[in-house]
Amino acid sequence: MTQSQRRQASGVRKTVKRSGKPSVSRKPQAASQPGAFVDARRLRSEDPLQKTLRETSGRIGIATRPKVVDFTARRKERKRMNVRTILIRVGIAVVSLAVIIGLVWFLFFSPVFRLRADKITVRGANAWVSNEQILNIADQQVGKSLIVVSDAKVESALENIPGVSHADSQKKFPNGLTVSVTAQRPAAMLRVKGGNDLTAVDSRGRVLNSVAKGASVAGIPVIEVNNVNKALKNKGVLAALTILNDLPESMRKDVASVSANTQDSITTRLSSGITVVWGDAADAKLKIAIVDKIIHDPAVIGDKTQVDVSAPSRPIMK
Repeated sequence: MTQSQRRQASGVRKTVKRSGKPSVSRKPQAASQPGAFVDARRLRSEDPLQKTLRETSGRIGIATRPKVVDFTARRKERKRMNVRTILIRVGIAVVSLAVIIGLVWFLFFSPVFRLRADKITVRGANAWVSNEQILNIADQQVGKSLIVVSDAKVESALENIPGVSHADSQKKFPNGLTVSVTAQRPAAMLRVKGGNDLTAVDSRGRVLNSVAKGASVAGIPVIEVNNVNKALKNKGVLAALTILNDLPESMRKDVASVSANTQDSITTRLSSGITVVWGDAADAKLKIAIVDKIIHDPAVIGDKTQVDVSAPSRPIMK
């Protein structure tokens, strides 16, 4: 310690002894030199109150009270918010469920889209496929919502009616249904040998309406059989029905008789006296085209009375 520093410290001690209290100067102290003695009592201290006021004062210089958090109140408030949130969610769920139930009832159970019997329209019926047969199928959907009525199922059921080759079903909202069918004429008539009763059948061997209902049988080929039920299971008769169904009307009306002893020996005799040997039902349309060209060309048919197209690539005339 230097001599000047010792002299200054001695003066401080004397002052303390004389007054009994340390005398602290309020004058700013100059920065001390490194290694110099520093009296902590002479250091400038900051008033805690002033510091607090400065840190908590607002923008306009007004002292503000520090915010005190009431955790009990916050907990109650949060609980109320949770209850409110749950109630809102439950309310939304109930309203949504009610809307869905109402929509389902409106679409599927209300009378708005319910099919009515008087709104069903039938097209394409003929003497062999009656309106009643078609309506019996369509009426099965009456009372149902059009939303659940299946056009495909209605069409499939209609095509199972004997004589129907194609069916179409269209919904007519809000309460209607239109069904259209393509009804075949009979491919042939089955007549039991020695009898006069005729049974009309289509190309698939399905029995059509009774002839007794007034349908005209003119121009429809007749096949004589021993028993109708057995004939409809006979492969020869079924093959003959396929060929007869594909014949053009100009040739069908000229068919005087049909023989179908086996499925490979189908024969027809035309009213002109020409006998056509078809063989089986394979390539029926090709065989029909060949026969039609031969019998209508006098230079080809000449005085021949038999045309054999069982092998269509090599037709034989006798």
